[in-house]
Amino acid sequence: MFQNFDDIADPSRGPLRVAKLREQLVHDGLDGYLIPRADEHQGEYVPPSAERLSWLTGFSGSAGAAVVLADAAALFVDGRYTVQARAQVDADTFEILQVPNTKLSAWLGDSLKAGDKLGYDPRLHTIAEIERLGEALAKQDTELVASRGNLVDAIWQDRPAEPLGQIAPHELRFAGQSAADKIADLQAQLVEAGDDATVLTLTDSIAWTFNIRGSDVAHTPVPLAFAILHAQDRPEIFIDERKLGDNARGHLGAVATIRSPEELSDSLSRLGQAEARVRLDPNRTAQWFAEALEEAGALITRAPDPCLTPKARKNAVEISGARKAQLRDGIAVTRFLAWLDIAAPAGGVDEIVAAKKLEEFRSDTGELKEISFDTISGAGPNGAIVHYRVTRSTNRALAPGELYLVDSGGQYEDGTTDITRTIAIGGPSDEMRTRFTLVLKAHIAIATARFPQGTRGCDIDPLARHALWQAGLDFDHGTGHGVGSYLSVHEGPASISKRGAAEIEPGMILSNEPGYYKEGAYGIRIENLVLVGELEDVAGGERPMMSFETLTLAPIDRRLVAVSLLSDDELAWLNAYHALVAGEIGPHLQDDDRSWLKAAAKPLTRTAS
Repeated sequence: MFQNFDDIADPSRGPLRVAKLREQLVHDGLDGYLIPRADEHQGEYVPPSAERLSWLTGFSGSAGAAVVLADAAALFVDGRYTVQARAQVDADTFEILQVPNTKLSAWLGDSLKAGDKLGYDPRLHTIAEIERLGEALAKQDTELVASRGNLVDAIWQDRPAEPLGQIAPHELRFAGQSAADKIADLQAQLVEAGDDATVLTLTDSIAWTFNIRGSDVAHTPVPLAFAILHAQDRPEIFIDERKLGDNARGHLGAVATIRSPEELSDSLSRLGQAEARVRLDPNRTAQWFAEALEEAGALITRAPDPCLTPKARKNAVEISGARKAQLRDGIAVTRFLAWLDIAAPAGGVDEIVAAKKLEEFRSDTGELKEISFDTISGAGPNGAIVHYRVTRSTNRALAPGELYLVDSGGQYEDGTTDITRTIAIGGPSDEMRTRFTLVLKAHIAIATARFPQGTRGCDIDPLARHALWQAGLDFDHGTGHGVGSYLSVHEGPASISKRGAAEIEPGMILSNEPGYYKEGAYGIRIENLVLVGELEDVAGGERPMMSFETLTLAPIDRRLVAVSLLSDDELAWLNAYHALVAGEIGPHLQDDDRSWLKAAAKPLTRTAS
């Protein structure tokens, strides 16, 4: 198994650990301390050695932050995690607050007094984050102070060792472009902007640039490393050489100078001594880099990580690989759904059994390298926890009359997958069918959208919410996120969300996953991955438009569809999608599974409502 089901959250440990942190505050002359989820690389996924927020609070979600003061403490999470946080965190120790409804700066403004000092680790907070918070605190004469070392690390006695996952080259037949050519393109960007260098801190940017993959972070094939990309000279990559076998060393050594992580400060100092113009991404680079470079004499320029857009715009080889990965994954998921339809009503299937079986079907492909995240296997009320992670203590049987939500994905060398299906166990209620169909309408609205060049994710997001809004419903997460190519299942810069400010461009792969969650009862989400097509003329139109091609191939539970709520166009889309699934997946299935798929993909008609 790539996933375990151990209980990793223990709310009872929070009070003692917070008490120790408060002792450390007194020792360091501070009145409070910030504890982010991020590590030094500012990525979403972190190794066990960087799970500081989880260790202190018990909260194991992939986004959030805490602050501890002498007489108060708070945990800030977004709408995906409010239910989870209440279950994992001691509410007497931490006030649990939802962002953006409550802002960290506002809470601190009410909780700190003039002259107080709030500590932070400059390696764990971005430049923009510290600037915004510093400006807000300065208005009330409160000081933001960089700590000497990390205060959580100082009290974390059983902290895991930093990972030493082995690195492997990502072959050209999967990458589609050599590392040398990628580096040359990035250097051309720097020259055009007048920058002498840029610092790369995001692990997936480094993996993509140098065509390497690692295993330092669970489910995401990236190495923990930093890099300096020079406009004229060879790049420098800072990585523990114990991660490099002969093959990886030769691959990297051909395009970059390999240095140890301990040499990073010296290389930054050399940039300063040369009075170099160094590009930093203020939203993705830790404050420590800006301080080190400015102190050394470098001139900081601000611009996004130059890898973000070219990494997100998949090339022809990556797109071909994505289609192969989706077909392979769709066969596994369809086999799982066929198995579930027989096994669940018979009893004996719980969330862990189902998650294990799904991983087994993916492993049967012979191509699975990892799952792309811990499978969200939620039965009944657990399905209403958006990022639910089943453990032995929360494990629940799939019971008749309930819904089962399963959100999962695989890591294959030719692509990363992410799919969610909601399945009726036994007969669903009318309310379940109605709300499932509203989510399906939302999904179809994105799948069939056309949009011009310059469209942002926030421009499209309302399309997915319209049907739900009309019924007085909504969901507290984004509608879609970018997906990497054998990289992170969550990839920037584009997203379909209320805050999705990046433009959607051809070649990007995004998720389409609207949902609805009735706390304490059930959750619904329908997710496919979609590929952004090139601009095309529309018959009779005046402007070329982009559209989405659905890549994911697996049936949607037709038993949950209230056909009367679908328009003719929506019904036609669903039937066409199921015809595609049957045509692509069916030939790869054995007789029983093929017969099941034929029934599961049968066209719906108006009389079927």
